[in-house]
Amino acid sequence: MSEIESLSFEDAMRELEATVGKLETGEATLEESIALYERGARLRAHCEKRLREAEERVEKITLTASGQPAGTEPAEGL
Repeated sequence: MSEIESLSFEDAMRELEATVGKLETGEATLEESIALYERGARLRAHCEKRLREAEERVEKITLTASGQPAGTEPAEGL
């Protein structure tokens, strides 16, 4: 598991926001900007993956006949 993959969604979002902020200042060198952009792209992909997994889990919540949550079913592929 890579360092980014081990981050929680919230931690990855904070780091992504910080990375975007650094890029927006324009103070980084070209090489630093490229490295920041590449890391930002990996962070964005990680956040999207975590959101997709959370959406799948929510979709799998099972309901009783009266509409009350009865439990969950594991989403396929998790």
